[in-house]
Amino acid sequence: MPDLVVYTLANCDTCRRATRWLRAQGLEFDERPIRETPPTRAELRRALAAVGDRRKLFNSSGLEYRAQQLGEKLPALSDQAALELLAGNGRLVKRPFLIGPDLALVGFDEAAWRAALGC
Repeated sequence: MPDLVVYTLANCDTCRRATRWLRAQGLEFDERPIRETPPTRAELRRALAAVGDRRKLFNSSGLEYRAQQLGEKLPALSDQAALELLAGNGRLVKRPFLIGPDLALVGFDEAAWRAALGC
């Protein structure tokens, strides 16, 4: 099993660009559908440690985020409560979401992914 896991949404252009880029770099990865199998709490904790701001883990432009009015609610939530929301609803997680043994990347920025993955 590859060390890298990428959570994606099938009809997301950014996710498709990210997985094409990973393949072009010759990197093996396990692709998982983010809605059906959201990242685990442990993976989300690692991502939070990497990005430093829990707001960066949320898909703030998504319908689910807006429907739950998380823009107003998120500042009052604990990190634990925020991670519980994300682990329970993959539609809330910013994508693509890449996790590896020593890294976590949220959203696709080719330069950032290149630097983090040493490509």
